[in-house]
Amino acid sequence: MTRMILCAAAVPALLLAGCEPAQPPEDGNRSTPTEANAARPTPMAAPTPAPAIPEATPVPEPSPDPAATVPELTPEAERGEKGARNLLLGFARSVEQKQFDRAWSLLSPADKRKWSRAAFAKLFADLDRITVAMPSGTMEGAAGSSYYNAPVSVTGTDKDGRSVRLEGEAVLRRVNDVDGATAEQRRWHFETLTLDWTH
Repeated sequence: MTRMILCAAAVPALLLAGCEPAQPPEDGNRSTPTEANAARPTPMAAPTPAPAIPEATPVPEPSPDPAATVPELTPEAERGEKGARNLLLGFARSVEQKQFDRAWSLLSPADKRKWSRAAFAKLFADLDRITVAMPSGTMEGAAGSSYYNAPVSVTGTDKDGRSVRLEGEAVLRRVNDVDGATAEQRRWHFETLTLDWTH
């Protein structure tokens, strides 16, 4: 009987113990709200997008050298009419592409005195849609040299849209393969060029 009374007395004590509030941790184990927040990982900010790199402006390619666009010839063909036509073709393309310095550089010393570099360029500077025609010419030979004569016409439009035209003749010369002739003399070169306004 005594054992049963002891067990009955222990039950309320156990129930009371379960209802007691939990004891706070000792001071050494307490953490303040600031410390708790510091322990949490700080969220990382989203990376700033890199500024857009502007697209590079394409650089226009330089115009090709007209002399480099003419057909290559064998040495034998270069000495004949085809060689003379190649020189005229390079001249015509230079004028059409408004590369007047290159065209002027092909002229003879006498024609360079007749037209300064600036005066030659002024002949065509105000023209648009320039076309140079040099129909087939004639070959002649005299005193150890060969000559090639060809008509020349330059057409275009002026600033007011009116059609204009220059006409003339190109005379080319090359010294035949004789003793004492320089390599430059043996190549086709301009002897004379005439150009006159027709309208």
